[in-house]
Amino acid sequence: MPADREPDATPARFSRRAFMGAAIATGAVAATELALPSIAGATPRALPDGGGCVAPPTAFALDEATVADLQRMIASGQHTSRSLCEAYVARINEIDRAGPTLRAVLELNPDALSIADTLDGERRAGKSRGPLHGIPVLIKDNIATADAMQTTAGSLALAGVKPPRDSAVAKKLREAGAVILGKTNLSEWANFRSLHSSSGWSGRGGQTLNPYALDRTPSGSSSGSGSAIAASLAAVAIGTETDGSITSPAAAAGLVGIKPTVGLVSRSGIVPISHTQDTAGPMARTVTDAAILLSAVAGTDPTDAATARASGKIAPDYTKFLDANGLKGARIGVARKRYAGYHDATDDLLKEALGVMRAQGATIVDPADLATAGKFGDDEFEVLLYEFKADLNAYLAQWAPNVQAKTLAELIEWNKSHASEEMPFFKQEIFEMAQKKGALSAAKYKAAAAKAKRQAGAEGIDATMKKHRLDALVAPTQGPAGLIDLVYGDPNVGGSFTTPAAVAGYPHVTVPMGFYMGLPVGVSFVGGAWSEPTLIRLAYAYEQATKHRAAPKFMGSAK
Repeated sequence: MPADREPDATPARFSRRAFMGAAIATGAVAATELALPSIAGATPRALPDGGGCVAPPTAFALDEATVADLQRMIASGQHTSRSLCEAYVARINEIDRAGPTLRAVLELNPDALSIADTLDGERRAGKSRGPLHGIPVLIKDNIATADAMQTTAGSLALAGVKPPRDSAVAKKLREAGAVILGKTNLSEWANFRSLHSSSGWSGRGGQTLNPYALDRTPSGSSSGSGSAIAASLAAVAIGTETDGSITSPAAAAGLVGIKPTVGLVSRSGIVPISHTQDTAGPMARTVTDAAILLSAVAGTDPTDAATARASGKIAPDYTKFLDANGLKGARIGVARKRYAGYHDATDDLLKEALGVMRAQGATIVDPADLATAGKFGDDEFEVLLYEFKADLNAYLAQWAPNVQAKTLAELIEWNKSHASEEMPFFKQEIFEMAQKKGALSAAKYKAAAAKAKRQAGAEGIDATMKKHRLDALVAPTQGPAGLIDLVYGDPNVGGSFTTPAAVAGYPHVTVPMGFYMGLPVGVSFVGGAWSEPTLIRLAYAYEQATKHRAAPKFMGSAK
């Protein structure tokens, strides 16, 4: 989540990071050639002292390599899928467990090399499954895999739990030929446990760091996915979002993040917060790679009713919408009210971005404010509390058959009895609030759900776009990343533009907009339901006109 309190929320009650956007064990993988040194878990690691730059890691041959770059390396014989996996594992050991110690990767897949060997064999036999064939990818540790890895949502309470089958996303990645290299750290329980959490912290993995400035938040909850891809620990990763959990860490890590329309990607087998807002989506260093990854994971699924709405709306290949001239003739509205004006340097970057869009032939409507901005945060939180209790209990029953704590109520008690490991810095106020909620048949829940959806969608994004005849809305995704704070939790440093699309269930694409004091800042393109093709076209044209993406320097602090 962004390093701020969401302007649409009630500041006294919760941070927006709380939206993102489970027997004690460290969760290290079995001893294999892909095993990582163990993670210290809840033991606090000393954070950088703000003394400036740290020694940068050694040069890495795969730094900033795209999916196309990796495929060229394989085609030329320079690499195989196996050797790519080996190179990324070496890099993970060098800078994730040592050096800057990013703590972005929770565990590696001990089967990755054998999977890569199989895919290399298929390639030698003339078979290709597509652009992801043999490409190592990372996925967030709330996405179930039926393999030797665990699926814990970062919580020690779920350590050792083995899902009965792959999540829909994992299944699609395997079918596309991707090698699932490992699981990434995250804000525990997708940051829906405490009002005072630190984004990127989990009981299982400790505190994820931001590779641009190690004392700054990686944001969340897909913190590990963001930091890992920014630091080139893989080419691409999958994150998940309820409100800001893909787009916020992507912006904080200088990445492209795509939060799809709810229903475009199946949530089956993903540890939930909300069936109304949850989705998985790509995190990558380029719009092209994000589009490749979205093409692989999008699709209908009979086990996720929301995907029925996507029938007939899914593009088989989202890279077909990549158009360097895609801004020409577009009408772009600037959502300033509540989503700009909180940080001068961010506003300056937005001004430059709008100038680029104009120069590329776009018509800028400024302002094009949402009439409902700031009106649906309380209803959103109410909905998430109700849905979290119901959806999590259902997930535990279906996907965690050998879990010790089988309900949210039992998880609350488990955390209390393991407080030194699970709650050394912050508690579980949101868990306790959710547990007090009734069934989804409650009138209060139904009213809040209907109101939030209407104000964010029909009366918000839809009404604004219709009024101004827009192709998309833009605003800063958020400001520069705030400081990691394990004492008070995530700081309140300004606005973010994640909530309208999250509550409406609409798509949202963030791309790098520039830097301030070495910290990345992103710009968001938001549209109506199923408008991914348009947003990808606009985001790609902006990316190609600016090329703001730059690799991290692993500074001790911003300067």
